Amino acid sequence: MLTMQENYRIAFVGFGEAAMAFVKGWQKNGELPLHAFDVKTQDSDKCIVSAKREDYARHQVVGEESLADVLKGASVVFSLVTADQAYNAAHAVAPHIEEGCLFLDCNSCAPGTKRRSAKCIEGAGGRYVDVAVMSPVYPKLHKTPLLISGRYTEVAKKLLNTLQMDIKVMEGDVGRASSVKMVRSIMMKGLEALFAECVLAGRQAGVDEEVLTSLDVTYPGFNFMERAAYSFERMTAHGKRRAEEMKEVALTIEELGLPNDMAQATVHWQSRIGNLGMVVGEDNYQSRADALLAQFNKNTEKMEAEE
Repeated sequence: MLTMQENYRIAFVGFGEAAMAFVKGWQKNGELPLHAFDVKTQDSDKCIVSAKREDYARHQVVGEESLADVLKGASVVFSLVTADQAYNAAHAVAPHIEEGCLFLDCNSCAPGTKRRSAKCIEGAGGRYVDVAVMSPVYPKLHKTPLLISGRYTEVAKKLLNTLQMDIKVMEGDVGRASSVKMVRSIMMKGLEALFAECVLAGRQAGVDEEVLTSLDVTYPGFNFMERAAYSFERMTAHGKRRAEEMKEVALTIEELGLPNDMAQATVHWQSRIGNLGMVVGEDNYQSRADALLAQFNKNTEKMEAEE
């Protein structure tokens, strides 16, 4: 069972997929005093507001009306916003954070972005921890592997162990954990982009099966057809968010003084597919590739008609 002191309060800034996955995992082992604020509750679209409030209710979380409200009395803050809003969130939290509050920045950001956020939070009296989420939050929920770094890792480790989370401490300053995440993403999200370009081109040319079969011979056990189907599903569902994360990856590489051509290309492919807003159907790469190609052709025809 999870047990917390009565005066211990957890706050979420951003209540999307990752936050809901953590909460779902914790609730299997006990009840915690959880509060959340998400900017979607301030949207002009009432449907978006209603949907987010339903998320709060479904996960038995107290939904607050503002950052000031959610941070009041909070002992720990999980920041789980989109990558492009991570620093803005830290900057907005700073004026309201309680002295000594742990700020767990779980966003996928460049080390430089994390260091700027840390300066903001620690300047306001908070204790900043660089947290890297190292795999999709489903199916592992709160057991998703995390890397943490920074000066407050020991106190964060104690908290996260109490929450029965899977953590590993990276020795060093803020930025160490996020460096692992960012550099790894060059390969992981880059592979998805490579699958998209390779498989769509092969499908268009009518040689996709021959190409993927030959790749399986070269790299036995990789199962290129299955991986292609999975990559299309991931990109259509999460491409927009992945594109924002890859911008931070590109920034990371730039900070290291290296060319970031591959990361930039991955941004374009993730965005291109994510922005289609599609929900892929059958669990095979052929039908998913055909659906994407049909949508690309439809968009091209629309653009040509508008010229």
